[in-house]
Amino acid sequence: MTWLFLPILIAAAVAAYFGARKLASLRARGERAHSRPAQHGAYALIWTAVPALVVLIGASIFTAPVEHQLMASGAPEAVQQLEPFRRQAFYADAQAVGAGREAMQIWPAPYAELLPQEGRRADRIHTMLSLAGVVGAALAALLGALFVFSQIRPGMRARNRVEGWIVGALFACSAVAVLTTLGIVASLVYDSIRFFSSVPITEFLFGTQWSPQTAIRADQVGSSGAFGALPLFAGTFLIMVIAMIVAAPIGLFSAIYLSEYAGPTFRATVKPILEILAGVPTVVYGFFAALTVGPAMRVFFNTIGSWFVGGPLDGLGQYLMLVQNQMALVAGGVMGIMLIPFVSSLSDDIINAVPQSLRDGSYAMGATKSETVKRVLLPAALPGVAGAMLLAMSRAIGETMIVTMAAGLAAKLTLNPLETVTTVTVQIVTLLTGDQEFNSPKTLSAFGLGLTLFLVTLLLNIVAQRIVQTYRQQYD
Repeated sequence: MTWLFLPILIAAAVAAYFGARKLASLRARGERAHSRPAQHGAYALIWTAVPALVVLIGASIFTAPVEHQLMASGAPEAVQQLEPFRRQAFYADAQAVGAGREAMQIWPAPYAELLPQEGRRADRIHTMLSLAGVVGAALAALLGALFVFSQIRPGMRARNRVEGWIVGALFACSAVAVLTTLGIVASLVYDSIRFFSSVPITEFLFGTQWSPQTAIRADQVGSSGAFGALPLFAGTFLIMVIAMIVAAPIGLFSAIYLSEYAGPTFRATVKPILEILAGVPTVVYGFFAALTVGPAMRVFFNTIGSWFVGGPLDGLGQYLMLVQNQMALVAGGVMGIMLIPFVSSLSDDIINAVPQSLRDGSYAMGATKSETVKRVLLPAALPGVAGAMLLAMSRAIGETMIVTMAAGLAAKLTLNPLETVTTVTVQIVTLLTGDQEFNSPKTLSAFGLGLTLFLVTLLLNIVAQRIVQTYRQQYD
């Protein structure tokens, strides 16, 4: 019921806008007004809508706990004697019955007889609180409108006040973004400290065994886990390098061709097709890697291995014969295909943004098109190209679905692209999936991995910015 008042509030705010606009026009006759009537109307709209929205939001936040407290304070003695979990379940069923839905559980006597009665009481409480929220919002809107209408006069600085509200709204949005970032970092740091109080940081960063298992019982075999994250870092680095080997040259060269060599018709046709890849869900790439690329690569290496078996390279042939579908090469290659649109589109936009005068000057000096691209365009576009590569690297480091489906979950310390590996993000998802207790090192290790990944990404950003600032060239 509370949010059903929203259309009425919108209508009231619009009416306040036009009413204040008309009143400002009438009161400004024969006098020089500081602000336009539309600015007075906007000020009235703000003072009508904002207080009511604050009340509605507050009502939506506090209605549930107040309703629960009122239900508990007037509950029958038999309900109050239930265990806390059962009591909460009874309140939830009473609210469901009061709303006209079926109860989730079958209650024995005397609770079955009490349930309809408590359901009606829950419905009355909910209706009362909803009505209170609507009345409060209406009063807030009315008082805000009356305040504005009493303030309207020719000398009122409505424009400045409206701009002040706009600046305040922009500041609030910026503050939310900053505070959200600080909250994420604080959460990572707090839980990471809890994790590192149980596992030494040197063991975590330099350990070569990753098996984050904890015992359910004290006498269980394998009661202590291994939290050496070096295999995860190696797997993340290996797949990222393979992906960038695929995406960086193809994306950059396609951007150069589309920008400098392709005709308008070809560019208008090919570029949208290339950018379609950016809209493909990562799970589709994962299926493609697991069902198409993986088996094809396995057949390819098994065939090459069969040629070597029995010869001087028998050991290599035996190894290639054992290559399976899941490997770092498959995950990195498909991830590189996924990253091509990012690199190509951003690089193409940056190259097109280079002033045409630089091209004309290079051609006037007798340079060919390829020399112009190599010695003029690419140095001028270096900041943007570096940003595109950084974005692609960040996406490769944070990718999860493709790695899970194409590279496996085995934590191995290897740089062999034909081995199954796992990454930091995959292990974070694995550790936090399902019912977990956030008091064990197994679960808290996900926050240690997250903090490490955050710091590495931050360091990469800082280094990339320094490189860009060092080689940046300014052009008129």
